Amino acid sequence: MSFNIPCNENEKLKKVVELIDKDLEVRQYIDCANITAIDRLGYNDHGYTHSKIVANTALKMLRVLVKRGLVPNIVKDYKLTKEDAEAVVVLATVFHDIGMIVHRKGHVEHSVAVGFYLLNKILKDIYPEKERAIIVSETLHAMTSHEVGVDPLTLEGGIVTIADALDMAGGRARIPFSKGKVDIHSVSAMAIEKVEIHEGEEGSKPLQIRIIMGNSAGIFQIDELLKKRIETSGIKEYIKVVAEITGESETRIVGKFEI
Repeated sequence: MSFNIPCNENEKLKKVVELIDKDLEVRQYIDCANITAIDRLGYNDHGYTHSKIVANTALKMLRVLVKRGLVPNIVKDYKLTKEDAEAVVVLATVFHDIGMIVHRKGHVEHSVAVGFYLLNKILKDIYPEKERAIIVSETLHAMTSHEVGVDPLTLEGGIVTIADALDMAGGRARIPFSKGKVDIHSVSAMAIEKVEIHEGEEGSKPLQIRIIMGNSAGIFQIDELLKKRIETSGIKEYIKVVAEITGESETRIVGKFEI
């Protein structure tokens, strides 16, 4: 499976994506993380599909915010480039759940340990030693920032934490739901039909997130999960979220719910 990341003219990002795609060890670790998530815990996808969705979302968010004048921390603090910032958010989204090869519990800390090794392996032929150390450091921070309760300290980290939460469309909870996990988490996730990222019009907040729901139960995903990520992201003031329910009547997800 290919990540199909829109690299545009970013040659460094192209090399990063190519190396991730062809590295059999990386691919197997991602598959192993997904075995833990789906087969052993009955969770939703935490492998290639999730990583690809989050990577594309994060990249789109970063490009909109940079276009509207925000400066990535890797540029501000280290005098590197916006192309390097794109590499950081993509790498962070690819590896943020890799620690699930060990266990779901403590997977953020495990991801940092595994990620440190994999990042250095992938980047050794792309960046010289000094720049590689910066990219690895910033990527590990952004990876850690996806955990609720760990406040991002960089623009890149704030983007990653929100992008991770935005993978909620198309029945994100279909696997646990099909296995009988009927609760507010699975029902609300099933209600989300589509997530769109747009640049706001001039004079409005630069980042517009539009969420289409087939059922008002999806509000739980937005108010209880996404909202918390946005509140602590450090970029709240630049984001507007609009949720809409489609059609004249709501889609019934479950016929009966009993305890």
